[in-house]
Amino acid sequence: MAIRRARDPVTTPSRDAPDSKVTHLYFGTDWDPENRTSAHHVARWLAERTTVMYFECPGMRPPRSTGRDIRRIARKLLSALGPPRRPAPTVEVRTLLQLPFHRVPGVAVFNQWLLLRSVRRVVARARHGGGKVVSWFLSPHIGVLAGRLGEDLTVQYCVDDYASFPGVDVAAIAAMDEALSRTADLVFVTSETMLPRKREFARHVVLSPHGVDVNHFRKATDAGIRLPEEVRSLAGPVIGFFGLIEAWIDLGLVQTLADRHPEWTFVMIGRVAVASAQVPVRRNILFLGARPYRQLPDYGRRFDVSIIPYRLTQQVHHANPIKLREYLAMEKPIVSVSTPEIEKFGDLVRIATTPDEWERAIEDALANPDGQREAMRAAADAMTWDARLTRVDRIVKDALAGLPFNPPPVSR
Repeated sequence: MAIRRARDPVTTPSRDAPDSKVTHLYFGTDWDPENRTSAHHVARWLAERTTVMYFECPGMRPPRSTGRDIRRIARKLLSALGPPRRPAPTVEVRTLLQLPFHRVPGVAVFNQWLLLRSVRRVVARARHGGGKVVSWFLSPHIGVLAGRLGEDLTVQYCVDDYASFPGVDVAAIAAMDEALSRTADLVFVTSETMLPRKREFARHVVLSPHGVDVNHFRKATDAGIRLPEEVRSLAGPVIGFFGLIEAWIDLGLVQTLADRHPEWTFVMIGRVAVASAQVPVRRNILFLGARPYRQLPDYGRRFDVSIIPYRLTQQVHHANPIKLREYLAMEKPIVSVSTPEIEKFGDLVRIATTPDEWERAIEDALANPDGQREAMRAAADAMTWDARLTRVDRIVKDALAGLPFNPPPVSR
């Protein structure tokens, strides 16, 4: 069945016909985030090939009265009131304002009015050249705009089970996510476990696993790389992690392993988003905070073992951790919990469940650091962002052309 919107021109589609100019309206998080996700890689890949109007959207959870949230609100307000930013010639970045209090009467209606008012003028300008317009929605709470902007195609790019995020209004976010999936012409999901639920109410659902910036993270294999000062002088094995340190990270497990092996140093890179009482204080556990994306391979060079110590929550069950592929590109031994997506890499990852299994798996990784390097390299080479997103782009272009929905297969 072809994907065709009523506003599409009635023409005979041809894959060989020249592509019309396409403008992508991309509704994501901050353009320069603390923790770069697949959504940011998609936006940057598109921007290298066409025009992207990027909208920085508010978060899903209500803000807290913390210094960080207050500073973030102030920064977003100033950005929203200022002119659009141009981080690249083909990109314009705007900040959208929205009230996050979804349960308060009248807020949803006000947000809808505010969002439409903010975006429609941009869409009119994108239409001026006569090209196609594709809207991309990452977070469900902005989905009220989907299909209401005069776009030729609406895409939902779903990387998580958003309703299971800590601190969000579960019922409200679940309803928004379902509504967006029902409206979208194409729904991409990054985890196979999300397919059954999405197929209940979405017309066209496509599995699209994450890619990896192979050339960037392979820098960690360069023996001549200069190590950051914070890790340069560390003695003994380094067990490393990078990513947001949220409620789904099992810091209790990290503490147990650190206590059992004082000769190991656990280097945790990423913003700590849990209460200080939950953060273990140990001489051999270093919380370095967030580090720029460009520096992650520098730190990764010092890792002897890389870890994914998730708690097995509903969110984690549906997750497809991009860091797994980044660790593979660094060719570092990996120890991880078991989830459906991680199990697909069971030939390259040491899976552990209990603290005892974790301890044995890390010991084995330290004793056999080079056993899987070639296999890791081959796996990472097969999952570049360019390979992943060339497939996504083909599916989107076929949909714009009215061709039958027939997505090509994808590997793990």
